[in-house]
Amino acid sequence: MLANITVKDYMTSKLVLFQPEMGVYEAIRKLLDNKITGAPVVDGNGKVLGAFSEVDCLKIASNATYYEGMAGKVSEFMTTDVTTVDTDTSILEAADLFAQSHLRHFPVLDDGKLAGVVSRVDILRALLSIH
Repeated sequence: MLANITVKDYMTSKLVLFQPEMGVYEAIRKLLDNKITGAPVVDGNGKVLGAFSEVDCLKIASNATYYEGMAGKVSEFMTTDVTTVDTDTSILEAADLFAQSHLRHFPVLDDGKLAGVVSRVDILRALLSIH
């Protein structure tokens, strides 16, 4: 049954997005205001360039020790090696990817364009849906 459930059925499509030129203070505030742990970084055409997360923020804090400041742009600290999944990826396949990754969210693409984000919590909701 789970093999028939796709990421599209449980992904979040109302997205918080970051642009590479956004300042890190603004991005951190956006994470906190939206109570999220990370979000995709996209260019002007909506292409996924990476992700900016709480882990990246911790790197910023660590750098502040050495450089006595936290200024900078999202592009300087974002993670560029991001796993993406397609809207038709099965929940089971996504669960396997999460099990092998430290990431909490994957951008979801539909024909190469950002359609949403799926999280570990979304996978758990899908598991409960069949119970």
